[in-house]
Amino acid sequence: DNFASIAAAVEEGRRVYDNLVKALAFVLPTNIGLAVILTAAVGFFPIVNGEPLLPMLPTQILWINLVAAVALALPLAFEAKEPDLMRRPPRRPSAPIFGAFLAMRTVYVALLMAAGAIGLFLLQLTSETARGVPVEMALAEAQTMAVTTVILFQVFYLLNCRSLREGLTQIGLWSNRTVYIGIGALLVLQAAFV
Repeated sequence: DNFASIAAAVEEGRRVYDNLVKALAFVLPTNIGLAVILTAAVGFFPIVNGEPLLPMLPTQILWINLVAAVALALPLAFEAKEPDLMRRPPRRPSAPIFGAFLAMRTVYVALLMAAGAIGLFLLQLTSETARGVPVEMALAEAQTMAVTTVILFQVFYLLNCRSLREGLTQIGLWSNRTVYIGIGALLVLQAAFV
């Protein structure tokens, strides 16, 4: 029966909802992007020595899904409330959590990540084989390039997902320090992986 506690509960509920949407906005495009990379490879890349030419090995995809998803998506749960949180009108109860904006953003980001990873993979593979590097070594280097591209893309995209309404400077560059702890941990783990 205390209006202050009701307002605080509404504010916390809106913050939790926002953070859930931010986590979805981060996880879905990056996972769909990995699926696009594999689909493009299986559909359009040649078979070399009886093996399909893949930009990423299954263990590398598992690495991205296990390490990057945990180190980067988890800190979004600790994101501070956005400045205009209580000035927004109430959300319709029937409104989908995954609306048209998130759907378009998911497709755009997934295709952008996939294009970057596949493009750098092909560039590295062709340049190394043209220099006379054995195909197995050139393939391993190109796959490492593709995995690192996806990891770095996810790092920068995480910063973009900290707010789906405002720019990074409006919400505060250091308002969620756990994001930078997650990024630092991921970069150290990725360097060890490489």
